[in-house]
Amino acid sequence: MDLHIQNETSRLREVVLGLPWSNGPTPALEDTFDSKSYESVLNGVYPEEGDIVREMGAFEAVLLKYGVKVYRPELVENCNQVFSRDVGFVIDDKIIVSNIIPDRQEEIDAYWRIYGQIHYKHIYNLPETVHVEGGDVVLYNDTIFLGQYDFPDYRQVKTARTNRLALDYLRMLFPDKTIIPLNLRKSDTDPYEGILHLDCTFMPVGRDKAIIYKQGFMNPRDAEHLIERFGKENVFCLTTEEMYYMNSNVFSISEDVVVTEEHFTRLNDHLRRVWGMTVETVPYREISKMGGLLRCSTLPLRRD
Repeated sequence: MDLHIQNETSRLREVVLGLPWSNGPTPALEDTFDSKSYESVLNGVYPEEGDIVREMGAFEAVLLKYGVKVYRPELVENCNQVFSRDVGFVIDDKIIVSNIIPDRQEEIDAYWRIYGQIHYKHIYNLPETVHVEGGDVVLYNDTIFLGQYDFPDYRQVKTARTNRLALDYLRMLFPDKTIIPLNLRKSDTDPYEGILHLDCTFMPVGRDKAIIYKQGFMNPRDAEHLIERFGKENVFCLTTEEMYYMNSNVFSISEDVVVTEEHFTRLNDHLRRVWGMTVETVPYREISKMGGLLRCSTLPLRRD
């Protein structure tokens, strides 16, 4: 298998899509990993398996419609395998296996058949002290935007998934790329305040455009620099409510085609009418109650 991923929007050819089956029981409140799941369990609205199956099926149908080759991990009974982006990510021709939280190690083991098709020299297992998940890695050709939480209480914050050592490691692995660290606001219990991953507050789309939630960054200047980089006319700024429903967590099949959630009314209208993009909408609101959306469910392997 030839790996090739340099950005978020080039024509997609091969991707891993997570699994919707056998997710196990609704977690206890203290066992949730993110603020959206915490809220869902607290309010008794954690999604049912039938709804997860239906929504992921709709997403897969769109991928297949555009001729994308879709891989799936092995099924692990009673294990939530929806969010394959957390398990690993590809940069250029290298796949980096994430150091995800220990309770989710079974998810990585389910990818053995896929990793078996990749030359071992292109698979990188992170040192134990380096923490990074794919949702915090956003690619823009020669630039890597890296969401992180570089503060003394890192180990006490469940939603802090990427540390400073990840920045150093990626700089060593990709010395020719510019890596821009962006510290994210965190909350383990309030999804209106905390940002789980960078793709929940920022995502490039099209050729030169981006979706941004400005309040998701610890340093307001980071949002300002992103807007300056893309240009105000090329940025769609989200409201807090739109961030809560994960409007930035869309998934591009190409520079012209993007998959979004069907309820993203204002964003979808802007993508179509102002930026002239083809928008494929799918139902994904139930899955969003577990802390992730469309990009979180994918691990792209090859784009043009």
